[in-house]
Amino acid sequence: MAEIKDRENALIMETTKGNVVIELFPDLAPGHVARIKELAREGAYDGVVFHRVIEGFMAQTGDVKFGNSTKPTFAPSRAGIGGSEKPDLKAEFSNANHGRGTCSMARSQNPNSANSQFFICFDDAAFLNRQYTVWGQVIEGMDNVDKIKRGEPVQDPDKIVSLKVAADVK
Repeated sequence: MAEIKDRENALIMETTKGNVVIELFPDLAPGHVARIKELAREGAYDGVVFHRVIEGFMAQTGDVKFGNSTKPTFAPSRAGIGGSEKPDLKAEFSNANHGRGTCSMARSQNPNSANSQFFICFDDAAFLNRQYTVWGQVIEGMDNVDKIKRGEPVQDPDKIVSLKVAADVK
């Protein structure tokens, strides 16, 4: 396991392809980090599919309404249009680069519409810089992210088995 400097600001994500450790950036995006941790602690991400995965670009997940394969609201054809019951977040754009392993919030055309969905970059996506909120970085398990099944939409998608704040894992 990667050395985690601050267990309160790191996530351990178990996926159907293996574990991924994400370092959070509370100084860069305090509101987004707080939301991700809040939803993780509620178990909202457990069972959520990777609904949009584009080779050479990114793997998107986090639709806790229509993308959670364990809930009655699961609707594969609608995964990617839902979010949580919580209010949308105000953008926290920064100069952080969307490089390989960057974790950033998905949103609609409205810059202040991020809610629960996020993506992990496979490769450099600098064209997203200062337009999407970067909130973390994969520090271990990027090889597992690389194995996530591709598609738009993904047929028989991979999923988040569990997403936990590292401080909550014994």
